[in-house]
Amino acid sequence: MPRQMETEARSGPRYLVSFEVRAEWDDPGGLHIVTEGITENVGPDGTLVHLPRTLPEVGSRVRLEVQSEDGKKLQVIAEVLRIERNPGHPLAALQLLGETDEWKGLIWEPAAPRVIAPPPVVADTEDDEEEDDDFAN
Repeated sequence: MPRQMETEARSGPRYLVSFEVRAEWDDPGGLHIVTEGITENVGPDGTLVHLPRTLPEVGSRVRLEVQSEDGKKLQVIAEVLRIERNPGHPLAALQLLGETDEWKGLIWEPAAPRVIAPPPVVADTEDDEEEDDDFAN
């Protein structure tokens, strides 16, 4: 039986971060929808957003405004790749259709986890000397 291999479509790591978003789109009936939510995670070319009130249709275009950690707002156009209609936590996966350099600089890169080095371990010389004395006897 042939093995099927799936390739990862993502172009970089996704970072868990909650940025405030405002999403706008037109539904199939022509009604203009404006809603607010938060990001679940961000990647170099897109984001997964929690939109509690309503979700856009897969394949539709969404105008997304994201507020970064430092308060700057970035507006982008994205396409809906998939949706998760979980009643308690509805999500939309969005892929950017442009502005990726600005997105990376203002949203994705600042969302990267920052690793802080642990403090250096200081050897307790008093204990070391006692252990050396025990072995000398």
